[in-house]
Amino acid sequence: MAIAEPYNVVNVLNMINENFYDLWLAEESHIIAKGGRSSMKSSVISLNLVKLKMQEPMANIIGLRKVANTLFKSVYSQIKWAIYMMGVQDQFTFGKSPMEIIHKEWGTGFYFSGCDDPQKLKSMKIPVGYVRALWYEELAEFDGIEDIDVVEDTFIRQDLPDGKEVKVYFSYNPPRNPYDWVNEWVDSKRNDDDYLVHHSTYLDDKKGFLSQQLLRKIEKYKENDLDYWRWMYNGEVIGLGDMVYNVAHIHKIPELPKDDDILLIDIATDTGHQVSATTFLALGLTKKQNVILLDTYYYSPENKAVKKAPSELSKEYYEFYLSTAKKYGRSIDMHTIDSAEGALRNQIYKDYSLRLHPVAKGKKVDMIDHVQDLLAQGRFFMLETPNNEIFYEEHKKYQWDADTLQSDDPKVIKMDDHTCDAFQYYVKDNLRKLGMKY
Repeated sequence: MAIAEPYNVVNVLNMINENFYDLWLAEESHIIAKGGRSSMKSSVISLNLVKLKMQEPMANIIGLRKVANTLFKSVYSQIKWAIYMMGVQDQFTFGKSPMEIIHKEWGTGFYFSGCDDPQKLKSMKIPVGYVRALWYEELAEFDGIEDIDVVEDTFIRQDLPDGKEVKVYFSYNPPRNPYDWVNEWVDSKRNDDDYLVHHSTYLDDKKGFLSQQLLRKIEKYKENDLDYWRWMYNGEVIGLGDMVYNVAHIHKIPELPKDDDILLIDIATDTGHQVSATTFLALGLTKKQNVILLDTYYYSPENKAVKKAPSELSKEYYEFYLSTAKKYGRSIDMHTIDSAEGALRNQIYKDYSLRLHPVAKGKKVDMIDHVQDLLAQGRFFMLETPNNEIFYEEHKKYQWDADTLQSDDPKVIKMDDHTCDAFQYYVKDNLRKLGMKY
């Protein structure tokens, strides 16, 4: 008689901090897990979903992100991590196309979908079993409650066996704007018996899961910009204020540091042509991963009877590019430009066969968040030169439009903001290189 191999017994509660016990044991049908970055909320949800799956062979779980191409490196990888932590990886097949993780024996498992068009999920078919749980990861990325309702209604319309209900998880870092749709929606659910609203931060890590290196990095944020730390790592909704940037984080230096060589240089461009200014920024990335504004080109057509044509700006861009590379002895790595700008980009390619990369911009508030992140790390410096002074002055005066602050899509005042736009394009186009692709 064959003797069955013993199961590996895993105490999952050893893998989570005590502040998550109420989330882990929650009986509510909807779990909202919000908080600061590195609070480990996504890890706890993924472990809980794998536990649920292993308890119910016919259960399927669907992981959701707003944008489909972010699924693999986030919610898919998080579920895969949890499966390995549970020690059941040999029971699953891990597919990339289609993106799904299926139990070899049961034929059920984890499915993943973007919600670029939530209506498309209405036709999503699960071949075996029933949908037992949904997980909306990075909820703040979704466009609004309509996105959530369309998807959720698709999967809760049928009764589940044995009186079960679909469990719905939401995880996100709160936007700083109190009027953002997700902040207002979560506030409206605090007294709803079907919802548990749970808040967590890295400070709740009593078991020492986070590395000392990460904790040191977070402390630097706290030292450099307490408000940014409160929002990003303590998960507080701090509001936007009037001024966009704290210019104390733009560190002026008289010369390049002797102990931190420039590795490469990028150029970022914002154009205006006939009605507003055109600017080119030369930005150096150093060995210590600092960013230095090396030089600024700025041309304003205001009060000029004859404006510069694209062919003239093309020539001046090329000269700026060559002189920067020669002066600092480094190649230009990335040429970034506004994706809506075609005239100058085409002119430069026609004249010099030089391709400028059109940046995928996204929401203005998100673009600004990336820049604020870099500044709050204390990594941005500016050579004190006459050319660069316009950069400092524009960032010092850069303001939110007060009339839009009480909305979920706040705007900035569009005046003297050309270097601000170009800098946002630079950071957005180089997030991975800057170590900011979280």
